[in-house]
Amino acid sequence: MKTNIITKLKKALAGALCAAICLSAAACGANDSSQSATDSENASSQTTTDANSETTQSSEDTDTITITDHAGNTVTLPKKIERIVVADIYPLPSVLSVFFDSADKLVGIAQPSMTAAQNSLLSELYPEILNAETGFIDGTTINIEEVIKLEPDVVFYSAGSEGIKEELDKANIPGVAVSAAKWQYNAIETLDNWIALLSEIFPENDKAEITKQYSAEIYDMVQQRVKDLPESEKERVFFLFQYSESSITTSGKLFFGQWWADAIGAVNVGEEMETSNSTAVDLEQVYAWDPSMIFITNFNSAQPDDLYKNTVGAFDWSGISAVKNKQVYKMPLGMYRSYTAGIDTPITLMWLAKTAYPDLFEDIDITQETKDYYKELFGIDLTDEQAEKIFAPVSQASAF
Repeated sequence: MKTNIITKLKKALAGALCAAICLSAAACGANDSSQSATDSENASSQTTTDANSETTQSSEDTDTITITDHAGNTVTLPKKIERIVVADIYPLPSVLSVFFDSADKLVGIAQPSMTAAQNSLLSELYPEILNAETGFIDGTTINIEEVIKLEPDVVFYSAGSEGIKEELDKANIPGVAVSAAKWQYNAIETLDNWIALLSEIFPENDKAEITKQYSAEIYDMVQQRVKDLPESEKERVFFLFQYSESSITTSGKLFFGQWWADAIGAVNVGEEMETSNSTAVDLEQVYAWDPSMIFITNFNSAQPDDLYKNTVGAFDWSGISAVKNKQVYKMPLGMYRSYTAGIDTPITLMWLAKTAYPDLFEDIDITQETKDYYKELFGIDLTDEQAEKIFAPVSQASAF
């Protein structure tokens, strides 16, 4: 019988709500959200309501809210935010669109974000995102004059981009740093913290708790099923992050590929490499690792056939086990490129686990789980065709 994660989540939330009502009554209605965030941080450094997303000042009689962003900066923002620019944190426009169930507020996004939007369900569900400007940023360099023309109420940028912060500070434009690496490339924890931060800035759209509970439910379910896999039966996976006629890059120990492999009970063949982010390798090294399974990200345009038929450059993959056994897969593309953290992270985890170990997850209907996830958490009705499209991405969605 099919396992329906959403049904379990509903029951868990119902119980949590009942407990919360009882506690609220016992406390005579007392409710101090700032103190709750602090207490949660003291209890666990891994909670999504830690000091990096803690509201430090919010008053009903003011027009501003003050938060601490992922870089530890104290930022004062208008409570009413209507115009948003997203700089170099590329998955965030998709997260914001689903969070609001609208892309109307997005007036500026980076070109890699736009390319993903144009070639995914994001622009189909929210065509207004195609109206966003992209010419204000090149890589991590922003043209502050062009940003000013967009009249943003807030600019979101990557937590590591000090140059962008300096430009925004000079122009007196509120900027919020968002991190993709702060949680050691744990995709679920990263998504949870993004949603928690957005829920503080836009409390009327608060989705922090239900997102966190759903992610935990999925993760725990996968862990329970793969925990007893003997080492000899674990898939040895290679993540083809970027791929061109002259280069191959993958995930070492300090990038999302390592977390994905660990999360599904597989072995990342590149884990011996300690470099952060993507790492260049040659095909000779891939042969030495001889992965049993290859996952191609949407940061490059390659499809499984490009490895089966050796159509890119002079690379010959034919002797690698994953290629010989037709175990090469293109990663999903829902709202954004699923290798990184994003709205589709819980679904991606289920898809990776089911792809690696189909016998352990044969009861999971990935299309139905995807539809349930979007409907129950974000109020979005996907058709079967739209849900299935996520798992058949086009090459044009390549980032570069």
